Amino acid sequence: MYKIGHIAKQLNVSTDTLRYYERQGLLQARARSSAGYRLYDDSALEQMRFIVRAKTVGFSLKDIQELLAIKIDKHNHSCEEVKSLTVQKLAQTRQRIEELLKFERSLSVLAERCCGGEESADDCSILTALEDIDGSA
Repeated sequence: MYKIGHIAKQLNVSTDTLRYYERQGLLQARARSSAGYRLYDDSALEQMRFIVRAKTVGFSLKDIQELLAIKIDKHNHSCEEVKSLTVQKLAQTRQRIEELLKFERSLSVLAERCCGGEESADDCSILTALEDIDGSA
């Protein structure tokens, strides 16, 4: 059995993160020590590894809950369900990348148009562009 600090150190996450996952129902202590410490077994450690890996590739906690439900009851689920969840996350990620690229292009244009000098910001092209709500300036 492992204390929460041991698992946190093994997975390079904070104990607060583990407690949060526990409150979200993603992790459950198997017992408590006589001193009241949460104790986790090997299966809890493996489940946390799964959660951390899934989080690392971009799955949300809601997604991870779905994946864990499938993982726990694999024989009643299909690969199609897992792939569908993954493809949805991929589409969301691609959409977010497009949004970020759009932000990058806009910020680049703003930065290029500004002289960046030490003079007063009264005529700053970035501020002027941001004040121009309808794009007519």
